[in-house]
Amino acid sequence: MEEKKRWRRCSSSSVSSINSLDDGCLMHIFSFLSPIPDRHNTALVCHRWRYLACHPRLWLRVEPSIKNAYEPGVFPDLETAVSAARPGDTILIAAGGNHVASNIQINKPLCLIGGGDLPDDTILSCSRGSDSAFEFLSTCKVANLTVKAELGCCLFHRSGRLTIEGCILQCEENPLDYLSCAIVSTANGPDAFSSPVKGHRDSVTVARTRIEGGAKAIKTSGTLALQRVRVVYTRTALLFWFDVDHQ
Repeated sequence: MEEKKRWRRCSSSSVSSINSLDDGCLMHIFSFLSPIPDRHNTALVCHRWRYLACHPRLWLRVEPSIKNAYEPGVFPDLETAVSAARPGDTILIAAGGNHVASNIQINKPLCLIGGGDLPDDTILSCSRGSDSAFEFLSTCKVANLTVKAELGCCLFHRSGRLTIEGCILQCEENPLDYLSCAIVSTANGPDAFSSPVKGHRDSVTVARTRIEGGAKAIKTSGTLALQRVRVVYTRTALLFWFDVDHQ
């Protein structure tokens, strides 16, 4: 009995709070969390956790209303953030306002995530005269964002594995909407670029995404084809799940 009590005392004394870890160790733990929603929710715990969860080592931020232009890891526009990002970085795009995204080419693995609670909170606008908001030549993920295109397409996939999750893709209604598509893929087509990631097949994966306007949701001119389509009807919208992959 005495030995059991002694073991309990030793066990209780050896248990310490996670806050007793130093900043470097705690930040390393946060790096294993998914950016949305886990790391985002972690930032809401306290001031220290917010500082560590939003540290530029974990992700870059796009904030047009930034007051300190020299703050590390924070950029006034999306194009600058993409240019400065390293392969594998996550870019958190601030909610509110209207971000401009026109013909931004992404040729390195990146994750673009909206910083709001809903995709409607973070809007990327592609103006008339642009082919697309983004042109993807590498494996990337786009999540929790609304992308609007006046004419053309929202997302242009040339190569790599593109994942679109929990987004809203809108093509503006106009007399020329037959020219508009939410997603265009030319992967493995005659004018497509070769994938920079060897050993990985080109594909597009769409999940929990609302698609509005345009002639069709997806247009392909390469060797990929639409597969495994699933649609969920809600009171306010249709949510799509589908893959664009090799047959």
